[in-house]
Amino acid sequence: MKVKTILITGGAGFIGSNFIPYYLKENPETHIINLDKLTYAGDLSNLTEIIKQKNYSFVEGDICNRTLIESLFKKHNFQAVIHFAAESHVDNSIKNPGAFIDTNITGTFNLLDVAKQYWMEGPNKIKEGFENARFHHISTDEVYGTLGEVGLFTEQTSYAPNSPYSASKASSDFIVRSYFHTYGMNVVTTNCSNNYGPKQHDEKLIPTIIRKAISGEAIPIYGDGKNIRDWLYVLDHCKGIELVFSKGKAGETYNIGGRNERDNLYIVNTICDILDAIEPSKKSYKEQITFVKDRPGHDFRYAIDATKIEKELSWKADENFESGIRKTIDWYLEKYNK
Repeated sequence: MKVKTILITGGAGFIGSNFIPYYLKENPETHIINLDKLTYAGDLSNLTEIIKQKNYSFVEGDICNRTLIESLFKKHNFQAVIHFAAESHVDNSIKNPGAFIDTNITGTFNLLDVAKQYWMEGPNKIKEGFENARFHHISTDEVYGTLGEVGLFTEQTSYAPNSPYSASKASSDFIVRSYFHTYGMNVVTTNCSNNYGPKQHDEKLIPTIIRKAISGEAIPIYGDGKNIRDWLYVLDHCKGIELVFSKGKAGETYNIGGRNERDNLYIVNTICDILDAIEPSKKSYKEQITFVKDRPGHDFRYAIDATKIEKELSWKADENFESGIRKTIDWYLEKYNK
């Protein structure tokens, strides 16, 4: 599916700022408009490699501002939306859930509803010229709740969100679903596992471990460190997003996971081992590991069954955790040692 102009929301954030350069390299004929509020998690320096490209434009703004979204659709005649913008840090959602409700639910609704009005005459009636217009919603595996020691999340797993963050994302997923079933709108949703890699915000687990280690501070690990996540290298996620966007079936959900389950103890010990080898200190970085009080409602385990996207769209993760984490550490060392 070749698209002339795409609205990407949240493109200055972690995943979006990895996706835009990747997509433009693969699709140089496409023009991307990046709409980002530039909250603390958005950073335009993440996009320096494309900032001067003629097929890329940036607009600072809030997806909760419906008037702004309407004006952008009229100005740019978007044929697609890829919606990354979201409040995403679980700890912040515990302290300030209102921001998550506003951005993740109301913002998603605004984007969907404006796109529907711009692309469609009415239920199941698409305007001429917008036959292939598509809304791609980026979501998370956290909507499924938590797993025990066995089992995997599939696209059929019941939703059971346990934090204000995951509840707000679940709500947005349902709104997107409803626009397909009620109006016949061309939507797809991807639910991904934990991403890691370059350009992630400092507050997240892996950047925090690296930053605290090399600065000689205590490295905080929640609880006993045995919480398990399925880790997905961000560029592998970007490849999956492009496949679903261009080839995915309308109305469908695709789970994207790295098949790289690791607990937090393994993560912190692996990073410390690599740092001990490439940037040794007087003593092992492992001596800085500190266990702190667990956060409320901390899900024990997430793991995605990516069979659907692997079989239907021939996607596969190129990186395993051990290869991806080396690339990630190299990137952050260059950033933090500047």
